[in-house]
Amino acid sequence: MTEQQEQQHEHVRVAVIGSGFGGLGAAVRLRREGITDFVVLERADSVGGTWRDNSYPGCACDVPSHLYSFSFAPNPEWPRTFSGQEHIRAYLEHVTDTFRLRSHLRLNHEVLRMEWDADTARWEIETSRGRFTAQVVVSATGPLSDPKTPDIPGLDTFPGKVFHSARWDHDYDLTGKRVAMIGTGASAIQIVPAIQPKVANLTLFQRTPPWVMPRVDRKVSGAERWLHRRLPFTGAARRGLLWGIRELQVQAFTKRPNELGLVERLAKANMAKSIKDPALRAKLTPDYRIGCKRILLSSTYYPAIAQPNVDVVASGLSEVRGSTVVAADGTETEVDAIVFGTGFHVTDMPIADRVVGVDGITLAEAWKGGMESLRGATAAGFPNWMTIIGPNTGLGNSSMILMIESQLNYMADYLRQLTVLGENSVLSARASAVHAWNRRVQERMKRTVWNTGGCTSWYLDASGRNTTIWPGTTTEFRNATRRVDLSEYEVVRRPRPAAVPAAVPGTTVATGKAGRADKEAVA
Repeated sequence: MTEQQEQQHEHVRVAVIGSGFGGLGAAVRLRREGITDFVVLERADSVGGTWRDNSYPGCACDVPSHLYSFSFAPNPEWPRTFSGQEHIRAYLEHVTDTFRLRSHLRLNHEVLRMEWDADTARWEIETSRGRFTAQVVVSATGPLSDPKTPDIPGLDTFPGKVFHSARWDHDYDLTGKRVAMIGTGASAIQIVPAIQPKVANLTLFQRTPPWVMPRVDRKVSGAERWLHRRLPFTGAARRGLLWGIRELQVQAFTKRPNELGLVERLAKANMAKSIKDPALRAKLTPDYRIGCKRILLSSTYYPAIAQPNVDVVASGLSEVRGSTVVAADGTETEVDAIVFGTGFHVTDMPIADRVVGVDGITLAEAWKGGMESLRGATAAGFPNWMTIIGPNTGLGNSSMILMIESQLNYMADYLRQLTVLGENSVLSARASAVHAWNRRVQERMKRTVWNTGGCTSWYLDASGRNTTIWPGTTTEFRNATRRVDLSEYEVVRRPRPAAVPAAVPGTTVATGKAGRADKEAVA
């Protein structure tokens, strides 16, 4: 045997990548489907995904707590109607323990490369701590996992502290410091009120002002929590009401964006309560339709901005000269620290460079013209591979957990189909089906506020195509992902490769290239 053949690895039926809501949800669903031969590969030392990585001051969710949780794991103990980061992370740890997922976790296992082996009908996975093979890969790395920091000339010469909101340096004390906050997105509007009272001066660099609505947050009373504990259907009813309201609201975003004028007036009234200076109010007033960019929720952002130690620069950061930050409009400010609230790699997922499919093509290469998948899950040329929170599965006004659970339904049926077909069988999305699905999605997208609202948002890729948002209701998406339509797939049955012995789940086997099995195309 060669050295490569003698190398040991663990073989599993399913490898899940990531342990945020998507990865843990997939793990729970696998167990509920009776599948225990799987691992969850996580690059960090604990679960939580974006709710582990984002721990900046003021970090919280803008979706109500009872809707931002799994339907199969209700939490009657949410302390507030909108939960903070620490409570959501604790909830995910609780889910991990409740559903006995610890034994499946492989922490500190960063996936370096996933490559499809057509001869053995398996994915070969290289991680930072060993090799795995899997019949199926479920990628749940999420769109908010890799921070995006702009390439600013002179940034490397800055003598002070620099960090991204998703990599907050808790050892650095901002008290009495002059701070530049770059960006005015969802993270920034939570950070600004949290740090404004302690910093000497806060300069906010704003390329585009956001629409901000009041955040109607309050403590959940002890009586409410008692009721949800004793009568679980009351928690389910609360969740259903929150869901129903958002299902009705989404119609305005997807079909009737011209009817959003009333909502804009409410947002302007929210601003006017705190911002009395007409010049500052003009800076903070968007010139695009509400909903085109993500609507932000805060009752403390505008009051913080109105404080005398906060300056708003209506321009992006263009250059750094020593300790001086320079805006695109020429404004110069001397600061001690720079905090980037500039978002994530959403339309160019870094994991795509590490996924190698048929004929050695990476997912990044396949998506170089823009991300597209079949029903937000599978991609042409990548057999037995799917993603949770894939292209066009994002939401503009509701809970992503609803979309994740729909994709878990699709994943479960995908695995059932493979079970029926037999061991070493393959399902590969037809390119024609992928293109047809995306044509329908993009056609529906044309009339939505995300395409017609007059803004440039992180929903759009480099070519201006919206590859992020789902242009419909969560009900429509759930119906579209309830079952796998085999006519949309190339289906291949394979006999077990003679050179690869069957592996007992969780044990190691010796790798070896099998001879190419005869294929029986059945669809």
